[in-house]
Amino acid sequence: MATKIRLKRLGKIRSPHYRVVVMDSRTRRDGQAIEEIGIYHPKNEPSLIRIDSERAQYWLGVGAQPTEAVVALLKRTGDWQKFTGDDSPAGIDPQPEPTDKLARFNAALAEADGEPAAEAISRKSKKAEAEEAAEATEEA
Repeated sequence: MATKIRLKRLGKIRSPHYRVVVMDSRTRRDGQAIEEIGIYHPKNEPSLIRIDSERAQYWLGVGAQPTEAVVALLKRTGDWQKFTGDDSPAGIDPQPEPTDKLARFNAALAEADGEPAAEAISRKSKKAEAEEAAEATEEA
């Protein structure tokens, strides 16, 4: 059986997520995988690439052929350089730590001393202001 390491597409229409999978070369793109060895989220900033290095090395060692897109991902993670013995640098940008929204909210609340910085009710329209002014002049 000819095996390939390729991408399996998941996600919504304009929000693709991929799994790096090992499949028989004759199966369809989103068909049954032999093994899932990683994930790739291209829409994140920076892109999220996680590949199980040990399993990737195993499958490359037993003859699985990666597609061009997977070779590019393996080069970014450094697994392709390990397999081929190449000494070119690998480069994955680290994911930023997610911000703690509760901590940001509490800091903003402490900065404002518990008082709101703006009114809770939005401004009145010009028509309503004119009617109030007219009522005030009638009362006087």
